[in-house]
Amino acid sequence: MSELITTDVLVIGAGLAGERAAISAAAEGNDVVILSLVPPRRSHSCAAQGGMQAALGNCNKGAGDSEELHWLDTVKGSDWGCDQEVARIFADTAPVAMREMAHHGVPWTRVKGGPADYFIKGKKVTLEEPRENEGLIMHRDFGGVSRWRTCYTADGTGHTVLYAMDNMVIELGISVHDRMEAIALIHDGEKCHGAVVRCLRTGELKNYVAKATVIATGGFGRVYKYSTNAIINQGTGQSIALDTGLVPLGNMEAVQFHPTGIVPTDILVTEGCRGDGGLLLDVDEYRFMPDYEPDKQELASRDVVSRRMTEHIQKGKGVPSPDGEHLWLDLRHLGEDHLRTKLREVYDICMYFLGVNPIKELVPVRPTQHYSMGGIRVNKDGHAYGLKGLWSVGESACWDMHGMNRLGGNSLAETVVAGMFCGQRMGQWAKAQTHEVDKALADKALNAQHERISSLISGGIGEANENVDELLIAAQEILQDKVGIFRKGEELEQAVVELREIYRRSGNLKMRSAFKGANPELAAAIRLPGMLKLALCVAKGALLRTESRGGHSREDYPERNDRDWLKRTLARWPIGADEPDISYEPVGLLESPPGQRGYGGAENIAMEQSVEDYNATVESEWIKQGWHPTATPLGTELKEMVEYASTKKS
Repeated sequence: MSELITTDVLVIGAGLAGERAAISAAAEGNDVVILSLVPPRRSHSCAAQGGMQAALGNCNKGAGDSEELHWLDTVKGSDWGCDQEVARIFADTAPVAMREMAHHGVPWTRVKGGPADYFIKGKKVTLEEPRENEGLIMHRDFGGVSRWRTCYTADGTGHTVLYAMDNMVIELGISVHDRMEAIALIHDGEKCHGAVVRCLRTGELKNYVAKATVIATGGFGRVYKYSTNAIINQGTGQSIALDTGLVPLGNMEAVQFHPTGIVPTDILVTEGCRGDGGLLLDVDEYRFMPDYEPDKQELASRDVVSRRMTEHIQKGKGVPSPDGEHLWLDLRHLGEDHLRTKLREVYDICMYFLGVNPIKELVPVRPTQHYSMGGIRVNKDGHAYGLKGLWSVGESACWDMHGMNRLGGNSLAETVVAGMFCGQRMGQWAKAQTHEVDKALADKALNAQHERISSLISGGIGEANENVDELLIAAQEILQDKVGIFRKGEELEQAVVELREIYRRSGNLKMRSAFKGANPELAAAIRLPGMLKLALCVAKGALLRTESRGGHSREDYPERNDRDWLKRTLARWPIGADEPDISYEPVGLLESPPGQRGYGGAENIAMEQSVEDYNATVESEWIKQGWHPTATPLGTELKEMVEYASTKKS
């Protein structure tokens, strides 16, 4: 007899986005349960270092900032691939979210009035910080922005905000069930009713039934061989949504490589290193970025800097090492005091994982897979396409404020902004629903997973002989080598064929262990088919997108093609299929027509329609397809917060 747990809202994932959405849902009067693979304070959000973007304009180099400028930087950063309405919702709500975090105890680094020394574009300069803003939230520079607007707590922003958020969860009495993994969604073909959940300690399966189910499981970076992502970032949330055959994933080919993963561990050192004045050097200790990007230099957007670094290595300017060629990050000129305070986590990472003292030595870095712009396609409220009652927020979602590239600091801010904004709408939606506990439906879903696991443990199906680790490593290497920073049609075709074959082979797994409890091999075997599906969505989407835009760079199609590709990829996986079906939707209404980003130097193929004609076509298509993902109005609580925040400074 399986255990059945009921709640109003089930949140899968206890990182920043999941916990903030849970808080919003609870504020609407719902009972909420959060599931987590790990104790919440070990969620990958805790590893985020650099900061959160919000237009507060408190410091000297942030003067004159506005939500409008933040919105425009976000649209440019996305390479005009984002939903511009969502980008505006985000930019308008971010200042509210940052001030709310201050209210709940986040120890933001604060403005110190008077003269202050900074390194800007390789030169030390002294700026006068406004004394009237003493004590307000300070900002640092990040790539692709027109003003300094990244709010930060030294280089431990994710850590401090997650701890503050988790304190709020505890204070509100929200239930957190950790060491629990959702392995399938319970649905009737029209509505999601919860999830089948596996206990990682005992292997026991349970049904969680809810009015609203929220996926907030973060990214899927571990489908790549080299990634800054935590080991748990294997895309389980995206996988179980894709498994329904109904819910599409958006823009899965849009994968971001961070310029500064340290070698050989690929642990991230924050963009704040370059924002604070760090420099990129080659084998000759020559600073090369100004040659490629004279204006933005090291602080062009991440997709551009990663490509420039890779180009420079390909020109023979990389530093040889047993772990492959790399470049250098130079922080020495920032000084010991700066490195031990504002970049203290970077200092510790370099010392403990590399044995390198960044006060005196160069840090070996290379572009490393870091972030997934793609995810579960949701509307502006965070409600998933194709299945009522399913929601998604954070990196697991394609909301879509990032388009084909996200600016640093925007994703960490998105966790609390989307959690606040979409979580409130989800909470209101759940409050208006009645509980529909279909035990037969839930038991059917659980029994299917029980049979699947029993088959794996008993030796697989038929002539099972495949090893889960070998298949995963093979898939990771294919993505790394053929679906990386630079992509070619021939290699992408090979990747799709090879990944399709590995996916077929994953149906013949043979386990070496035979118990259901705390069994890493079994956990990997359960996740592997879903990871391979995600890999195929990335590779096939990249093959079919015959242009270069943001994080998707085709050597055989180097232009950004606004004439043919102002559209978002949607990948669905039909039940029983061996690869995804790919379709497209418009990127959304254009307020800012496509233009030059101001960095990157790419050629563009201009759109042929006027913006007015394009927008009319978009609205017509949305209505015809039944999408029209319009956000509901702000709720009373959030309206009051916005009005209050507009009259206060933080």
